[in-house]
Amino acid sequence: MEWEEPAIILRLSLHGESSLRATILTQKRGMYHALVHGGRSRRQTGLWQEGSLIMARWKARLPEQLGYLTAELVRPSASFLLDYPLALTLLSSACSLCSEALAEREPHEILFSSLTHFLGALSVSPAKPPVALYLRWELLLLQELGYGLTLDRCAVTGASEGLAYVSPRTGRAVSEEGAGEWKDRLLPLPSFLYDEEAEGRAADWLEGAQLSGYFLQRAVFATHHRPLPAARERLMAALQRAVVASSTGHEGKERV
Repeated sequence: MEWEEPAIILRLSLHGESSLRATILTQKRGMYHALVHGGRSRRQTGLWQEGSLIMARWKARLPEQLGYLTAELVRPSASFLLDYPLALTLLSSACSLCSEALAEREPHEILFSSLTHFLGALSVSPAKPPVALYLRWELLLLQELGYGLTLDRCAVTGASEGLAYVSPRTGRAVSEEGAGEWKDRLLPLPSFLYDEEAEGRAADWLEGAQLSGYFLQRAVFATHHRPLPAARERLMAALQRAVVASSTGHEGKERV
């Protein structure tokens, strides 16, 4: 058994003295686990990095086996981000969510394409990382897993304008008018989550991360009695620091 296609490296762990166990998200075949012989060698160190886009080659005697992986580097990601903590945290969060939430060998072509786009944008602008784009990607992840939110119109009035909240029970948007006296029980909905032209600011990003994190925890990870990945929690802490920095006039400085 053998195949070759583009893939994103999601996770790497040590295996033996010189090899790695890799988790990758492929373009058409979904998430795969495989062994990488000599993956810790000096010659291969630059290739096997989380977040990198590769051309993966997988081989095994039988389709159900773990298999062996070789690759060619198409585009590194982490190497561009070493001096930018927030960008690196975004990359780590995306890779961790995929590796822990996706079922093995289930195709997710749209998710792969969206993640590839995000990682490319992240590499181009690490000093001002595309946080809004990332958080919209988290909503796509929820959708791919069967828990998509409905953010195009108000669940109460049917209006598509003035959307300000999301019901924590149904995942449907609610307008300011429709919320009424129930607004304290709803989750804030920053406009950048349904408006791709909007970028938002630090406080908006934090609200967006709290919203998507709530549904990721409740719908995806709680069903397996697991918390959100540690990398996702580090992202929340980084966004909280970004809010503090923006309120003290240090917004934009890479200290998060």
